[in-house]
Amino acid sequence: QVQLVESGGGLVQAGGSLRLSCAASKRTSSSTSYNYIMGWFRQAPGKEREFVASISWSGERTNYADSVKGRFAISRDNAKKSVYLQMNSLKPEDTAVYYCNAGTSMSGNYAGAYWGQGTQVTVSS
Repeated sequence: QVQLVESGGGLVQAGGSLRLSCAASKRTSSSTSYNYIMGWFRQAPGKEREFVASISWSGERTNYADSVKGRFAISRDNAKKSVYLQMNSLKPEDTAVYYCNAGTSMSGNYAGAYWGQGTQVTVSS
C-alpha cells in the first residue's frame, strides 16, 4: 500500500504557473520496489475525472492529455519518491482538484489503486 500526498495547488491568474508535488511513502512492510507508473488526474465540479499526464518509473517516457500538451510537464524524482506537475500557461478550464495516482497506465486509460487526497487548483480569468 502506498500513501500519496499532493501539494502546491492554489489560486493563480490565467497565464500563470503552478508546480504540483506528490510525495509517496509505503504504509506496509512490503519489500516490493517502488517502480509504479505515476500519473496526474483532475476533476472539476460536476464533471468527470480526466487524465492529465503519466510518467514511467524511470521518467524516460511521458504522456499527456491533448488539452494540456505543450503546457504541462510531468517529472519524477525516485530518490525523493515524488512526482511533479509543472503547469504553465494556465487557463480557467484547468480549474479542478488534481490527484496523483500510483499504478497509472501510460495511456491514461486506467488508474492505479492508490490516490492522494487531491489539491485544488483555481485559475481566475
